[in-house]
Amino acid sequence: MKIDQVAIQLYTLRDFCKTPADIASTIKRVREIGYQSVQLSGLGPHTEEEIVAICKGEGVTICATHEPSQLIVDNVQAVIDRLGKLGCKYTAYPYPAYVDLTKPEVVVDLAHKLDKAGAQMRAAGQVLGYHNHAIEFFKPADKTVFDIILEESSPENLVAELDTYWCHFGGCDVVDWCHKLKGRLPFIHLKDYLFSAENKPAFGEIGYGNLNFQAIITAAEDSGCQWFIVEQDECPGDPFDSIKKSFDYIAANLVALT
Repeated sequence: MKIDQVAIQLYTLRDFCKTPADIASTIKRVREIGYQSVQLSGLGPHTEEEIVAICKGEGVTICATHEPSQLIVDNVQAVIDRLGKLGCKYTAYPYPAYVDLTKPEVVVDLAHKLDKAGAQMRAAGQVLGYHNHAIEFFKPADKTVFDIILEESSPENLVAELDTYWCHFGGCDVVDWCHKLKGRLPFIHLKDYLFSAENKPAFGEIGYGNLNFQAIITAAEDSGCQWFIVEQDECPGDPFDSIKKSFDYIAANLVALT
């Protein structure tokens, strides 16, 4: 992993991205910390032209986005058009809202819809991923939701954006899943898992929790990962302090492991 492959998911900084002016200020601060790439999510109203101009002005790459789940399923052409304007190749289905994952046949139907959307995106030179939370590791039958989605879709049409925190929270081994997704893991969410003195799990800065990121990065690279995207759903204080802690740890300990 090289430092220019490390990105920040702007959802972490969503409270500072409510207007184009906010976004411009946030991208500037992100670049000053050292991040050269961003994933777009959690932004307030904006146009693609505004975002492209802001990022270009700071020398920041838009490596990926998250788009509304229902939009991907119902109107993927709108997603294709947006990514084209952004000059961005990757997006991910962020969450199976309003999908009853307790029914295997519903999960299979979702997989087929995503496969179809992914095929349209592939024809446009783009890539659709599936971003997991913990619910995807629930077993509605003899397999997890995530297994069913991956098995019922083509690797050419649907890849994975594995989230390290939620994989661990869901009771699975992150390194094992990185290997399992070999050839199907172009991007990953780096998110540490820590446990508090109050006996509760919490989101942590990279290197400050319990996950073995040396092993995770090595496994992800072996599986062909190109973008390593830092995300912290909730921060204990200033999110900019948290993303700097993560970046500094990555730069000092994880870059060029292989």
